[in-house]
Amino acid sequence: MSVTIPFPDRGYAGRALAERLAQEGSWNGALVLALPRGGVPVGYEVAEHLGLELDILVVRKLGTPGNPELAMGAIASGGVRVMNEDILRYTDVSRAEIDGTVAQETHELQRREQAYRGGRRWPEVKGRAVLLVDDGLATGATMRAAVQAVRKLGADSITVAVPVAAPESVAQLEKLADRVVCLYLPHDLYAIGRWYVNFGQTTDQQVVELLQRAWSRGWQPA
Repeated sequence: MSVTIPFPDRGYAGRALAERLAQEGSWNGALVLALPRGGVPVGYEVAEHLGLELDILVVRKLGTPGNPELAMGAIASGGVRVMNEDILRYTDVSRAEIDGTVAQETHELQRREQAYRGGRRWPEVKGRAVLLVDDGLATGATMRAAVQAVRKLGADSITVAVPVAAPESVAQLEKLADRVVCLYLPHDLYAIGRWYVNFGQTTDQQVVELLQRAWSRGWQPA
């Protein structure tokens, strides 16, 4: 399919991404881990199109005190923490401020895991190919934490798959992941939402509904 940019919505972007991935080779037995919340509609389409298992990996950005949109790092399931040392030097954030932010985001991470997955058993990651999916990459801090978390869990290979990303973030991730697949690399990304017509916030309820739909289908496409 020829890809329309800006993407109409996350679902469209996910279908286009799935088609690109299908051209990249076989994904037999791979696990799709979507990053909530915005990555879940994209990951759902990837998993459905390729007939793969879908689950989530909760990652929380660590916003800089006083400027929460500026990511000083991120945390992920499994106790993984990734810090942006350049931002820390530039902002001179104290250890107490870092610890306070980590504690706050850890609480939210645990809340989301419970809300989205409930008591569902975590999928087997060790020895498997994993596709990490989000709706886009700006700084890439969240995805770097995701890659390290999945590596810690023993994944055999890790592919980062996103519809749009900043070139510098892809360059950094290529050093951590086995492969990065991206549909569009604008040199002036500015914000991920700029590259979508409809970029409304994905709600917790929408995440739960998509996961339940995927799980009820036994990981297979409709």
